[in-house]
Order: sequence, then structure tokens, then C-alpha cells
Amino acid sequence: MQRAVAHRFGWIALLCTGLLGAADAAGGPRPGPPDPGIDALLQRYDGQVPGAAVLVLHDGQPVFRRGYGLAVVEDGTPVTAQTNFRLASVSKQFTATAILLLAQEGALSLDDRVKRWLPSLPAAADTITLRHLLSHTSGLLDYEDLMPRDATAQVRDLDVLHLLERQDRTLFVPGSRYRYSNSGYALLALVVGQASGQDFATFLRARIFQPLGMAHAVAHQDGVDDVAARAYGYSEIDGRWQRTDQSPTSAVLGDGGIYASLDDLARWDAALYDPRLLGIASLRQAFAPATRTNEPDAPFYGFGWRLNGEAHWHSGESIGFRSVILRYPAHRLSVIILTNRDGPEPYPLALQIAQRWLDTLQ
Repeated sequence: MQRAVAHRFGWIALLCTGLLGAADAAGGPRPGPPDPGIDALLQRYDGQVPGAAVLVLHDGQPVFRRGYGLAVVEDGTPVTAQTNFRLASVSKQFTATAILLLAQEGALSLDDRVKRWLPSLPAAADTITLRHLLSHTSGLLDYEDLMPRDATAQVRDLDVLHLLERQDRTLFVPGSRYRYSNSGYALLALVVGQASGQDFATFLRARIFQPLGMAHAVAHQDGVDDVAARAYGYSEIDGRWQRTDQSPTSAVLGDGGIYASLDDLARWDAALYDPRLLGIASLRQAFAPATRTNEPDAPFYGFGWRLNGEAHWHSGESIGFRSVILRYPAHRLSVIILTNRDGPEPYPLALQIAQRWLDTLQ
């Protein structure tokens, strides 16, 4: 373990000295080496269209790192490794980590009833625990289904709580089934605030992003912070790319509100191999099967992670964005794809890219 820790800290030192953030003479990021096979897979993202950022990490090294297409179509801003994309549901692993950090410090317990922290929830939530929220087994109603169909104003995590306060029922007995729940992760963000005495965005910045050197990662709040080197989201409508960056649910932080870049996520990936952030026991909890799912590509769910054999992964999907992080810890291999368009889903691409390395490792 000491050798593994030293190796990962060496990787962070390389990051800090500019391996991932090196600039060429023109002041831009140094592009990754070409790879015709990956370039062919990403062809639809290249050119004057909403783009993608791709990173492959193997044994702590960036073996492929490249941007394709545009972060801002209107002015031709290209995608780079420093471009910050909305992670959508990839954000859930950060929310889960915030809860695990507080649990290992004794500020809360995963078996706490959620009503200990959010007492305004109705009686139907009496038996729901934080563990249920983390593993999508709470039975809470989906807040998206409770919003007016013609809603245009953005809801926030606290608004999700208010929507659920009026619903004295659950979809099933808490703990008895799996059903993916954005509502649960919005409530977890509020629990982080209650247990830590800091708002969720501040906690993430102080306890996760800054310690790991994720300099520009942010749980974005419009009017409160700015997203550096921001990618805007787009949808193809009537054959043209139109900006569709925000929806009424885009301001909810706990289930999908984080922006980050490839370079930030390389630091995040490194921290998942050793106890610099979460202790070993907490890391094991995050990646242990907490519940069986009904999803063929992920038969088990941990805490913010889908689990399929050796693969730990999660995708993110919100208006104008698709993302995925796919990890094979036993092979120290990770593939990260961030895109600023409504489709296609990048998970199949990540599998294809990962297989190129797995074929040589097995």
C-alpha cells in the first residue's frame, strides 16, 4: 500500500508540474498524441460541431488525452483538456463521497434516518436512511414527475425537498427495491449542508476539489460562481446545432450540477486508489455492491457508482451534455469522455476505447 500511495502522489506531482496542463508556444494546451483508431471513433465530434474531450489513464499515466470539436459553437472556441463540462449524473459520485467523508469523521452515520437531517419530510419517509438514498433504494418519488409540465423556472435542491414534503407516499417500501433516484441525491446534498454547517458547493470546494488540486471544478450556481473555460450544451434540431444548455432541473446540484475538466478528473481518478481523501474502508464502501439493479450493463450499484464485474462506471445525461467515466481498477485503467451535445451516449465509445488496452493486459 505504501508503494501505491507513493506512486499516486508522484502522479499528482507530475500533474502539478504541468504534464497535463502544459502549454505550447501559442499559449494553448499541448494536444495529446494522435491515435487513428480513437480519432475514427470520435469523428462525429470533430470539426465545427459540439465536441468531446477524451482521456485514457493507464497506471497513473495519461496515455491518450485530446479534445475534439467546439466548446462554444457560436464563437468557435475549441474543446481542450481544460474545458469544463457539466458532468450531469457523474456528479453523484462526488455527492456520495461528501457523505462518506462526513461519515468517516463521525458527523453522521449512513444508517441515520434522513428525517434526522431533513425533518420536514412526510411520515412516508420515516424509515428511509442515508444508505437508501446513496443506493437508490429509498422509493422516493422522482422530483421531475412532481414539477408542473409547463415549468420554466429552475428548481434547486431545496425546492426538491419542498416538492417531496407534499408527497406522503413512496413508490415501494424503502430498502426493498432499486429505482434510480435523482430525488435521493438532491436530498443528500442538503444533508451534507446540515451535517457540515457549509452549503454543498462550499463543502465540495473545500473538502474535495481544493485538496485534490481540481482547480476549476465547481458545483455551479448561476449568479454565485463562474465556470472557467466553460462548454455550453447543444442539441441538433432540424439539422442544426442549437444551444440547449439549461433546463428547469439544471440548477439541482446533488444529482448532477458539477462542472469539471479532463485534467480535474485525472486528479479525481488518482484519489480513488489511495486514502488521501477517503480512507480505505470508505473507498471499499463506495465500490461495494450495495444493491442489485435491473440494469444489464450494471447489475449492481454502489454509492455513486454502477458496478459490472471489474468495471466501475457512471454516465451523466442532461440537456445538452453526455458524459461517462469508466474505470477498471484491477488494471489501473480509466476512460473519461465528456461531451456537450444531447447524443449519442458515450458509454459504448468508452467500452470500445478501454478494450484496446484491456486486450493487451489480459
